[in-house]
Formats: sequence, structure tokens, C-alpha cells
Amino acid sequence: MYSKLYSPNLMKTPALLFTSLFALFTLLYPTENAFAQCPENAAALTPAPLEEPWAIEWWMPRHLDKLQEEGRDEAEILLIGDSITHGWELRGAQAWNEHFGDFRTFNIGYSGDRTENVLWRLQNGEVEGISPKLALLMIGTNNTGHRMDPADCTAAGIGLIISELRNRLPQTHFLLLAIFPRGEQPDDGMRVRNEEINRLIAPLDELDRVTFLDLNSIFLTDEGILTEEIMPDLLHPHETGYRLWAEALRPVILGFFN
Repeated sequence: MYSKLYSPNLMKTPALLFTSLFALFTLLYPTENAFAQCPENAAALTPAPLEEPWAIEWWMPRHLDKLQEEGRDEAEILLIGDSITHGWELRGAQAWNEHFGDFRTFNIGYSGDRTENVLWRLQNGEVEGISPKLALLMIGTNNTGHRMDPADCTAAGIGLIISELRNRLPQTHFLLLAIFPRGEQPDDGMRVRNEEINRLIAPLDELDRVTFLDLNSIFLTDEGILTEEIMPDLLHPHETGYRLWAEALRPVILGFFN
């Protein structure tokens, strides 16, 4: 049987457990607790389609296509996220097929998406009529990169996504992935912001059917450097990065199906 995975940093001491549960409450009820400094009308919490000029031609057609994609109702694995998840259909296709080709997969990763865009898609039919055994979610780096949203706003948006998913997919287990590192150096501002978000969303692991998993170290050198060999633009994995990711995910995913 599969046992829950934890980030090495999540030592379950009583004090940290209390802090984690408090942070979890804040994420699930972001406008009802003073700890969350994210306003109720923040963009990260307000469901909306992606309306960036560069996405107009393809984003909504992709959404409409996904509503009718052949085999979606038989999916065993659901992939949810932004361009990094979208990339399993592109640069990562070979690695995914080699490691997980035996599983029926439904990919609803969209380039450019932020938390509010995923929320909109979930509320507009993208998971209706499906019941995958496992869903992988990673979202938030575009909240950082496009707007430099406060970490608690992005984290609260992720908490709302998890709440939507748990309500809409009651038979599914959710593997919540830490947002990937970005920027070459450990002190890169966007890298630091993503790490702040990861610390805030880690307590969602306390929820039933949710597992938080931090694989970020596989992409970094011992000094914490992100190289262009792994992510050429220091944001999106290259084929090598997707292969590392698939290799790290394989025992985790197989654990849910054994």
C-alpha cells in the first residue's frame, strides 16, 4: 500500500504541526483570517479565463477541445497546471510515454495559466464526467512571474483549487507538487518567492487525499544552481529536465496504483 510522502523539511513536531494546521485553515479560508494578507478580490482568487494577447487565439479553443477530448472519461491520471504541465505533451512527451505510457492520461496544463485561470477552468467543465485515480497539480509560477503576486495570495489560490478539486473529484487522490525553482541563483527574487509559496502550501498535505511533494532538488546542483541544461530559460524544463522529473515521479505514481 502507498504511504504518504513528505518534503524532507516537514518534520512533524507538535509545534510545527500546530503551525501547519493554522496555515492550512488560512489557505482554505483566506478571507476569514487575519494571517492571510490577501484581499478577497485579489486576482489570484478570482476565477477568470486567460486573456493575455498572446493567448487569445489558442487558450479558449484548447479549453473547448479539452471538454470533448476522446477518452477523457477513462483517464486514470489527470495533469493540472501551466506551461510546465502543458509541456508533457511537447518536450516531455517521450519521457512521459516511456515512464507512464501504460496509464490513460488527461492533461489540462495550459501555458501562461495562473491560479485564477485554473479555478475558472475547473468551474467550467474541465473535470466533469471524469474520475481519475490520481491528479498531479502544480501551479503558481506565473502568479510570480507575471505579477509578482504576494506569496500568500498565490498560496490561497492554490488552496482554493485544491478545495474545488476535492469537491468535484471525490474519488481522486491529489499529488500537489512544489512549484519548480526558477532563476539561476538561489537568491533570485522569483525563486525566493516560489519557495515562500511552497512553504505555505505544504500544510495542505494534512488534508485527506492530498499529498505534498517537493522534488525541486533534482533540478539543482549541490550549490542550488539551476543550469540551462535542465531549464534553458531557467523556468521551463528541457527534455533532460522532463526525464529527471519523470524518473523521480515514477515510484511515486506507481505507488498509487499498487
